[in-house]
Parts: sequence; C-alpha cells; structure tokens
Amino acid sequence: MSAPDAPRVGVVVLTMGTRPDDLARGIRSVLDQRGVATDVVCVGNGWDPASADPPLPAGVKTLHLPENLGIPAGRNRGVPEVGGVVLFFLDDDAFLPSDTFLADGCRMLADRPELGLIQPRVVDPSGLASPRRWIPRIRKGDATHSSPVFSCWEGAVLMPRDVFDAAGGWADTFFYAHEGIELAWRVWDAGHVAWYAGDLEAGHPVIDQTRHDYYYRLNARNRVWLARRNLPTVLVPLYVGSWTAIQVLRWARNPSALKAWFGGWRAGWREHPGERRPMSWRTVWRMTRAGRPPIV
Repeated sequence: MSAPDAPRVGVVVLTMGTRPDDLARGIRSVLDQRGVATDVVCVGNGWDPASADPPLPAGVKTLHLPENLGIPAGRNRGVPEVGGVVLFFLDDDAFLPSDTFLADGCRMLADRPELGLIQPRVVDPSGLASPRRWIPRIRKGDATHSSPVFSCWEGAVLMPRDVFDAAGGWADTFFYAHEGIELAWRVWDAGHVAWYAGDLEAGHPVIDQTRHDYYYRLNARNRVWLARRNLPTVLVPLYVGSWTAIQVLRWARNPSALKAWFGGWRAGWREHPGERRPMSWRTVWRMTRAGRPPIV
C-alpha cells in the first residue's frame, strides 16, 4: 500500500491485444511499483481489453477503441481515463524492471521542475545489445549518460500532466512514426526540457524491425508534417530539405524504399497535417544552445 502523500501516477498502457504475455508482464510491473499510487488504464486499439484471457488484474481500467486509431491517438484517448499529476505511457511490450522506477522518476521531476518529459534507458531483458536508435540523440555516446534530447523513444515516457496538456498531447494525425519528436519539441516550446535519463531503466525486447512501404511512406509524410505543424515558416524547407538529403544518401541503393518514401513526402505536402503550432524563436534558440537546432 502506498503512503498517503505518495505521488499519484496515471498510467496509460497501449495494446492491440496481440502480445498477451508481454502485456501481462508490463501491467504487473506497474502494479508492483512502490512509493507511488497508480491509476492504470489499458487501451485496446481495435481490441477490447475487457475480453482478455486471462482477465487483466483487478483495479486496471479498460478502454475499448473499436478501430485502431493509431499509436498517438490511442495514447491520447487513455489520458482522460486516469488521474494523477504525473502521466506514464507504456507500450504493451515494455516493462519496468525496478519496482521503484515510477517513484524515482517522480522524484526527478519534483527535484528538477524544468524537466517536462523523461525517457529512460531501454534494456533488453535477455541481455542482447540494445539498438542505438533507443538513445534519442545524434551523438549516441554511453547509454548510461543522461542529457537533454529533442525526440524520444515512445515505449516508456514519464511527464507531468500539465506539461502534456500544454504540449497538446501526442500527434493524433501521425498514426505512427515521429510522434516522439513532436512531443519533445512541444515540451521544449512549453518552456521545459525533454530529458534522456540514463540512470532510469525500462525493459523491452530487441526486435528486428520490418521495413515495408507503409513504414517508409509514414516516415516521410510525418517528417514533412512535423515541420509544417511545428516550425517557423522559414525553417520548414530547411528541415525538410536536410532530411530529404539524408534519406536519399541513406537509401540510395534501395530504390523501392526511396520510391515509397517520396510517395509519403508528396503526401506530406498535399494532405492536411492537423493543427499548426509553430514554436517560438526563443524555443529555436534554446534548442540550438542545447545542441540541436530544429533544422536537422
């Protein structure tokens, strides 16, 4: 039982119901947390968590989304279902190895009010080497080294609710890919810092990512939308141009990938990206001083 003054954390667990064992492990790791009070909802994206077999643990709320709304929209739908001044988002294949993870994270937020988002270090439970992409910075360095960041791995994210609200939540329209970049940018624009905590650990198995045309298309479309939604007008072509050059160099020997990518690139300009909230020039300067101007 948590102490009366323990921080209350609203936990949103997102699933499509395809990983029942992993889902059970993740939820159990949340319920086993010490030093906090948790309010947990399991959001089923196109699946009803109330039908889980075996049933989810007592006290875990369920939210059934009849159709798959996409990853960011699914997370957003879970937020009103939970209380707490701190929010924690957990994917169904991630879990918390330490039973003080949430208490440690809440203490970090309390001690450093400038922090608006925390992404932990991600470790494979079987001991496999973690992919470098899980460290959300250009100069990866030591995975245990903490630093400001300008994107996040979205599978385990802790943040104050008021910062989440100020940032406008996850980008509903993205469906998949780059929503962690936008959330981090908007945290910076809200006057806070997105933080990679190398001293906090989340578990997640190393999985070979399958790259398909749909992935390449959304990767490009959302890269354009990211710029159109969030950057001052003059920076939009600079950001999109730099990433276009990077992808052409990266996939020069994979013409099918480039074809799908440019299909998404064109869609990013033709289709409506949703709400535009350009960051202030003060935010551009803060991000630049912190090591990552929003042009690449």
